[in-house]
Amino acid sequence: MNKLVFDSPIGKIAVFAENGFLVRVKLKSKEESDGKISEKILFEAKKQLSEYFSGKRTEFDLKYRFNGTDFQNSVWRELEKIPFGKTKTYGEIAAAILKPRASRAVGSACNKNPLAIIVPCHRVIGKGGKPTGFAFGTETKERLLGHEAFDSKGE
Repeated sequence: MNKLVFDSPIGKIAVFAENGFLVRVKLKSKEESDGKISEKILFEAKKQLSEYFSGKRTEFDLKYRFNGTDFQNSVWRELEKIPFGKTKTYGEIAAAILKPRASRAVGSACNKNPLAIIVPCHRVIGKGGKPTGFAFGTETKERLLGHEAFDSKGE
């Protein structure tokens, strides 16, 4: 697996690729870059994430691959549908995947999302409209939502 590490406004980001597909984005990384990078997708991921942070990009166009359970994959596919600047609750995601009682399981799947920012788990909030739970810390989630100037009602 190849990786590329770069600085961002929220700290170092490490992107990982296998066979031409982005497979992981790790925020607040302590990783070091590999000496030789053979995956072009890593440079494209860095470019698109840099454009996102500079306000020039609201959607990503990257080849990536999930490696989760059927349930996790269904949650992650639903997260892809949340537009820039909008939010959904864990319950809304659960209902959308036809598992209306699975809000906590949705939260767990969000926590295991391997493609942070690209697959926007940071856009999923608690039913009270507050940013809750995030694998990279609530403060980072709030910064990402602030960057997107989110409307806490998801409208």
